[in-house]
Amino acid sequence: MPEFLLGASAVVLAAVALGLVRVLRGPGRADRMMAAQLFGTGGIASLLLLGRATGVPGVADVGLALALLATFASIAFVREGAFRAPDASEEDAE
Repeated sequence: MPEFLLGASAVVLAAVALGLVRVLRGPGRADRMMAAQLFGTGGIASLLLLGRATGVPGVADVGLALALLATFASIAFVREGAFRAPDASEEDAE
């Protein structure tokens, strides 16, 4: 069973690596933020799978801390005003 969990963790990390392409070449800020959320979700999933496969209890705590950080990153992105009108200038935002 641990081999299966380690393999599943590798698949999740491969999907996260594909999200890096979206971050680097994303057409907009929202696309980049969604890819960053993919990093958070994939990181949490792979940490939980690795923790279960290896039996190390502290790995789950690190995954939960990463979940909190990903949540705060989303809140900061929305509060910063990423969804303002496309014709709004940077000067209007301040």
